Amino acid sequence: MQTNSKLNGKNVLITAGAQGIGESITKHFIDSGANVAIHYFSSADKANQLTEYATNKGQKALAISGDLTKEADAISMVEKTVEAFGGLDILINNAGSLVARRLLGDMEADFWHKVMDINMTSMMFVTKAAAPHLAKNENSSIVNLASLAGRKGGHPGSLVYATSKGAILTFTRALSTELGAQGTKVNAVAPGLILGTSFHNTHTTKESAAETISGIPIQRAGNADDVARAVLFLASEYDGFITGATLDINGGVYNM
Repeated sequence: MQTNSKLNGKNVLITAGAQGIGESITKHFIDSGANVAIHYFSSADKANQLTEYATNKGQKALAISGDLTKEADAISMVEKTVEAFGGLDILINNAGSLVARRLLGDMEADFWHKVMDINMTSMMFVTKAAAPHLAKNENSSIVNLASLAGRKGGHPGSLVYATSKGAILTFTRALSTELGAQGTKVNAVAPGLILGTSFHNTHTTKESAAETISGIPIQRAGNADDVARAVLFLASEYDGFITGATLDINGGVYNM
């Protein structure tokens, strides 16, 4: 696993950092020498394993549970991170879910709001709580997890998910302008088909995956490490000239 020396000793908070893409992101940060606060909703065992992995390397780590659609939980998570580490340098907004596939004709207001809250409102709550702490550094970094669905609209049944991920792209651009003066760089990644995660194990059939792969120029799906490396790169550009950008990770299927 590649490491990034610029992240050594940095204090990092990763939401949903104990499963799928989030788990890989967390491992990459640990292997780069960072202190990690690992938020989880239901993956307590994996979060604790990652915490132990970090502490065995001599780094600070803690696992924090919470429902980030509740602002109080988001605030508490950030406060616990800052209390444990003495500050916050990098925020990775990874939490999100499709929940279920639902077409427009079957859309109910409660379902719409649930998915929007999981993917977008929770990100706003966490970022709002974290921004004042990030501002205490000369330079800091936020990386938001969007999706190819936010670029292309996704497959049928992903209407609200794709809409929320598209909102994250705009949120990233707007936030980069708002937080630029305080030294915080804000970027996003937009993964395409990333197999081996609970997301696609739950919501993508083998037939659908095979059809998607056939249209990918490099003829393979992505994996969690592909995304993690990109996230670490953007996070490490806390003192760079990249902000308001989205890095597409899809094997060339979308390249505008």
